[in-house]
Amino acid sequence: LDEAKIKEILTLTTQRVPREATHWSLRLMARYAGVSLWQVAQVWAAADLKPHRLKTFKISNDPHFADKVVDVVGLYLNPPDNALVLSVDEKTQIQALDRTQPMLPLKPGQIERRTHDYRRHGTASLYAAFDILTGKVMGRITQRHRAREFLEFLRQIDRSTPIELDLHVILDNSSTHKTAAVREWLEKHPRFKLHFTPTSASWLNAVEGWFAQLERRALYRDTFSSVADLRAAIRRFIEAHNEHSAKPFRWNKTAESIIGSVHRAKLAVIRNELLD
Repeated sequence: LDEAKIKEILTLTTQRVPREATHWSLRLMARYAGVSLWQVAQVWAAADLKPHRLKTFKISNDPHFADKVVDVVGLYLNPPDNALVLSVDEKTQIQALDRTQPMLPLKPGQIERRTHDYRRHGTASLYAAFDILTGKVMGRITQRHRAREFLEFLRQIDRSTPIELDLHVILDNSSTHKTAAVREWLEKHPRFKLHFTPTSASWLNAVEGWFAQLERRALYRDTFSSVADLRAAIRRFIEAHNEHSAKPFRWNKTAESIIGSVHRAKLAVIRNELLD
């Protein structure tokens, strides 16, 4: 291919969309550009273009974004002495799903299979506190997700941790974390110090990574005939994690690099809006 044809393929890929689709495929580009599938693949590979892939992003508009990032990242990188840093959140509405037919097991030459439809047997919510020093998790499974349940979980944390240690608790901005009853209880327990992540920035809360492990390893492929079965599976996972998998949490990015990345993303959005 000559340089003009390569430039044409790159321009079509990055600045145009085909009439009959939302994104380019090898066959569509080959037809529009009048070249072979292999030639399109080579041009895309050289430019590291992958039109079939799509990533999502969310930019926080929290006016205190920078201050909150500095606060939370500071806890990860330099945890205070004589204190525990706990990343706390809730995974709500976990469904107890049972398949309509038995699973077909894994065997040589055949992957495990299951029906696409299911029966619902109810839901449960999980409150979890992730200790960044040890990687261990404290959990509480509830039927509902209200300030009352969150307050009970705070009491559980209070009972289960050494009384002489301060507790730095990282939370999101859920309304259940800021009710009058919660604030009143916290005033009577000054060793609890709350640190809130920015809005639309759950990725900054370390426990979210553990929730992803729970979903991937213990929930997604299992079947539950009742909420009691679901609760038992969650408890087993927590126990196994604390016994075999827990390890200290490591955070590598500085607050400055995160703030810089978000600032560049905002500028890119503004630039694209102006071009449109």
